[in-house]
Amino acid sequence: MRVHTREPRRARIEMLPLIDIVFLLLVFFIYAMLSMALHRGMPVLLPVSTASEIDRRPALSLTVQADGGVFLDRTPVPLRDLTRVLAEKFPEEKVAGVLLFADRALPYQALYGVLDRIRAAGISRISLQSEAESSR
Repeated sequence: MRVHTREPRRARIEMLPLIDIVFLLLVFFIYAMLSMALHRGMPVLLPVSTASEIDRRPALSLTVQADGGVFLDRTPVPLRDLTRVLAEKFPEEKVAGVLLFADRALPYQALYGVLDRIRAAGISRISLQSEAESSR
């Protein structure tokens, strides 16, 4: 009588669970990258706008609080020195940009004073930041 012996089973790598894990990691890293790069300014209450868009190009973050305090990338800067500090950060040959986070309670004239100092530093790309208006 002949005894049938089974051949040893070869190990198999299942592809479907591997593909699921790869897609899960991809989604995780995409979400992590999107949540990291948005807001670098100081916390202020931004005005709302229905046409606000997110600009992803690198730029300096300039925050003006309601009491007139000015912060350049979270570093306090006296208003009188703002033009000099911006000119030092961006020499003439570089294309510079500023994301301006101004509190909605900031007086209009004070906002224009900050804008004038930015323009005096030779920076023409200024982006006023706002929050998207919530639909009710």
